[in-house]
This record gives sequence, structure tokens and C-alpha cells, in this order.
Amino acid sequence: MIFPLGGSFIEGSVVMNMPGKVALLQRGSRTVALSKRHATTVAGGTPKTAILMLNLGGPEKTADVHGFLHRLFSDKDLIPLPAQKFLAPLIAKRRTPKIQAQYDAIGGGSPIKKWTELQGDAMVRQLQQLLPQNGPYQYYLGFRYAHPLTEDALHQMEADGITRAVAFTQYPQYSCSTTGSSLNAIYRHYIANPNSKIEWSVIDRWPEHTGLVDVFTKHIEEELLQFPEEDRDDVVILFSAHSLPLQVVDRGDPYPTEVAATVSRVMEKLGHTHPYRLCWQSKVGPMPWLAPQTDTVIRGLAERGRKNVLLVPIAFTSDHIETLFELDIEYAHELGRSVGMKQVRRAKSLNDSPFFTKCTHTFRDSFASTEVASVPNRRSLRFPTGIAQVLS
Repeated sequence: MIFPLGGSFIEGSVVMNMPGKVALLQRGSRTVALSKRHATTVAGGTPKTAILMLNLGGPEKTADVHGFLHRLFSDKDLIPLPAQKFLAPLIAKRRTPKIQAQYDAIGGGSPIKKWTELQGDAMVRQLQQLLPQNGPYQYYLGFRYAHPLTEDALHQMEADGITRAVAFTQYPQYSCSTTGSSLNAIYRHYIANPNSKIEWSVIDRWPEHTGLVDVFTKHIEEELLQFPEEDRDDVVILFSAHSLPLQVVDRGDPYPTEVAATVSRVMEKLGHTHPYRLCWQSKVGPMPWLAPQTDTVIRGLAERGRKNVLLVPIAFTSDHIETLFELDIEYAHELGRSVGMKQVRRAKSLNDSPFFTKCTHTFRDSFASTEVASVPNRRSLRFPTGIAQVLS
């Protein structure tokens, strides 16, 4: 079953059966092959089951920023723009110097690949112990806007002789603009390259996964202890997630609801010890996006005399520019100081947390079987006003 997702979403685990094989991607006279550091096999031998770890990606060095931005602003699933083919390269060119400076400020590049590789390595090692009959296992990075790109990872999987694969989104909360965009890339790949024998399962969301809730709760509790004892009860917890254009939300995208569900579960686990708000960051352009914006909330709290804030990146699984620059530098350091906050701190991201090892226990059905394993009462749905862009 092939799944078009431009205006729809899939919940639970889904299986695709695609016969045949695909050759390595040819670009001009050059064959694109992934470095082995992008894919790790456990227990030797030819890999049998692959985990394709889907994520946004990030430029590893400042020279990669322009290409990253060009791909990002060209993606209609992520940021729908009028005259996109014309505007995307112009916006990318205009924003490149500013974004390069931001990457310089966090060390010259995004660490997202490093963290995703560590997470993938931990998962395949655990899977080899839990389900050796389906191994050897190998993980692949499938980034949308930075190398290794999803399309290149798919060609490498075919070349490596993979027979089973699990598309595992690194976005805990589903959106057609993030996970949906990655799944659309897989769909378009197999429309263009229909000969494949890989059987696919999909883990497309996990907003209330107990391991996710536990690790966020643990990181919040650890960071609260870094506030002076006399200020600890005064801390306001701000859960900050990447914003989304309202025109995407108005199509019925479940992202805001699923982010709110994660927040609710975490606060329940914390025992509602502190006041909290859910806010949104990283708005781009003049269109209306989800609000309130994180910086606006920090200013509002300062105006009301609150002096201590804990930021929690609730929709991110690893550090990247939106945590290391936007939250840590722009909000915690610069904005916090300018509005007279006493402390603005940030809880750690998942990064190399044991969560990605622990989660293999509860996701094991998706790794163990090629049968459809849908979550009860969840079905493939089309957004009421959405359009399946991959079919247009």
C-alpha cells in the first residue's frame, strides 16, 4: 500500500509492499552513495531490517546553509508560498547571511546529525538483543533539507539489499508539514522508482509515549534544581514548540493538539507543581502562525513581575539551531536580560537520552511484524479542506 499524504495523515503503523529493486541514484555522471557513518549495522552480515530515521536535518557547516534553506523554502508541505519556485531561491539567498551568523554562534554547524546517529546506534543495538530473528539491523538518516537526504537514503537501502524497513519519525507530534513531508518524499520516490521489494512499517507519531513523557519530566526536574531554592517555586514553565502557519492548522492538522497532549502528560507526571504555558517559536514571514510566540510570552511575564522562566523544547528530540540559538541565546540570554528576568533557563533536549533505547521495547511490534498495527480507533484520514499535493 502506497500512502499519499499531502492533505492527509496516517495514525498507527502502516505497511507498504513495493516489488522490485532500485539502482543507486544517478546525478549527472556521479553516483550518490551514503557514507557508512550514516548507517550502522549490528552483528555483522547483510542488513535485513532498516530503521529510517526521519527528520528535518541541519547544515553541518556554514557553507551548507544556502542549500539547506533553498530546500526548506521550496517544500510546499512545510511552508506553502505563492509562486514558490520563484520566491524560495530569493528568500534562501536573502536569509543565508543571517542564518550563517547564527550557526557561527553555536559552533559553525548543526549537531542534529551527530545526535541522530547516536540515537540510531542505540536503537539498533537494543533491537538486536530484543528481536535477533529480524536482524541484522541498520539505521539510516533520512533528512528533508540536509544531507543525507531522504531520497539518497532510500537508494542506499535498496543497494544494501534491505527487505524490511521502519520509517521512524523523529518528530514526536505529527504534522503534515514535518512527518507528512518526509512520508511524501518516500511516496514520490516510489512513484518514480516503483521496483522495490522492501516492506515498510511506519511509526508516524508518539506524543504521549511514556518514555517521552518520562524523559521530559526528568529533564524539567533536573533543571528546576538549578534555580536558587528561594526562587524555585516562582518558576514558570514555558513549553516551546515550533510554530505552524494557521492555514495549515485550519486544514485540520493535528500538530497543535498533539503538542498540547504531550504538555498535558508531562505536567500530570510533574504533579502540576508549577504554572505553565504552551507557546510557539520560529515564525517565518508575514502570514499568521500559531500564537502566542515564545518571546512575546517572556515579555508578558516580565511585565507582570515574574522573574524566573524554564523553557522546555517540547517538540524537538535533539539540539539544533532552534534550541541552541533561538532558545538559549536569543530568549534565555539576550531577551531575558533585556526584560529584567532573574533567570531564564532551558531543560535539556533528548539528545543521547536512553529514551531511544527504551522506546524499542514499546515499539517492538512495528519492528517485529509486517502486519498492519494500527492504533485502536485511529484511521487514515484526509484533512477536511486539504489537498493531496502528491497527486496534483
